[in-house]
Amino acid sequence: MTKNIHATEHHFGWDNSIAPKMVVQPGEKVLVETLDSSAGQITKDSKLADLINLDFGKVNPVTGPMLIEGAKPGDAVQITFLEFHTKGWGWTGNIPGFGLLTDQFKDPALHIWNFDASKPTTSEFEAGGKVALKPFVGTIGLALAEKGLHSVVPPRNVGGNLDIRDMSAGTVLRLPVEVDGALLSIGDTHAAQGDGEVCGTAIESPIDVLVQIDLIKDAKISSPQFETSSAVTNHIDKVGYLVTTGVGPDLMVGAREAVSRMIDLLVKRQKITPMQAYMLCSVAGDLRISEIVDMPNWVVSFYFPKSIHQ
Repeated sequence: MTKNIHATEHHFGWDNSIAPKMVVQPGEKVLVETLDSSAGQITKDSKLADLINLDFGKVNPVTGPMLIEGAKPGDAVQITFLEFHTKGWGWTGNIPGFGLLTDQFKDPALHIWNFDASKPTTSEFEAGGKVALKPFVGTIGLALAEKGLHSVVPPRNVGGNLDIRDMSAGTVLRLPVEVDGALLSIGDTHAAQGDGEVCGTAIESPIDVLVQIDLIKDAKISSPQFETSSAVTNHIDKVGYLVTTGVGPDLMVGAREAVSRMIDLLVKRQKITPMQAYMLCSVAGDLRISEIVDMPNWVVSFYFPKSIHQ
């Protein structure tokens, strides 16, 4: 029997005093309904004004918390992602003051994506090209031992806003328990994202997620661990990549340079605007550390799938 927790049962910060909305026995399956990261402030019919007027006190909602029966500090909660049921739309925005290149992209921008809800494979971009979709959970975490309300924005050792695009169907995630009952919450679902989520948003999308929840006693892990069930990029890498790099002694500077150079390359090749290129990089391109041993300079690469414009 599958349990169901509705998106109305959500909260906006980690707090171990929040009463659980559901009790889950290890081994049970739960269908978790989620809101998009704007908590419904942006809809499939939204215009730019809706992004400009976002209430940032109501972003990144997570559904829960769910109490895992028998969970104690030192254990690990294991979550297997089984199915993702999309609503057929999502959004990507450039939010001023947020993102890797916020100093370069100061104006707001919004793109609404549409796709087949029953078979989300690709979605067309406003400036041309198609982005491969890979639904996943952006935020999933347990309550912290530390009392009080903690922002849901930064990731933590108990999980949270990890934004790892491989939290997709077939992946098994393990999170360390810090409080009795663990108090699991899930949200911030995405239809697609590149590694790095460089503009600050992915394809933000409300998605219902079927998970199986298990408990590993005395696991004694100190941060999230996960296993994938298949290759993680073969949905987009069939025809290769464009790659730009940043080389130097600072990884953050290198990351910014690699992304900036890809934006310049896409603007030149595809005749799109820098903002459009930036948003495409966020939902489809991957930042990678290519070299971190040849001191004093490290190499950060940005991979952009050529399939988008094939």
